[in-house]
Amino acid sequence: MTDDKLILLLKICICSGFSLILLGIYFHNFNHTIESMGVNGIIISAACVALGMALSLPTKMYLTFILVKRDAASSK
Repeated sequence: MTDDKLILLLKICICSGFSLILLGIYFHNFNHTIESMGVNGIIISAACVALGMALSLPTKMYLTFILVKRDAASSK
């Protein structure tokens, strides 16, 4: 896989993770159906936030590492 395709894939993962985090926040604060579900609703909103964090945070670190490595190689 080339660096350009990998960077695109990582950016898609970051956007998906951020979207899941926002969805979990929406479920927790504004959705009355999730609120009426009780504990199961809390689990659903927390799972959305947790999956979003799992997708976005490590991906940001790896993407930063790739971009720094790429910049160092191009400056030589």
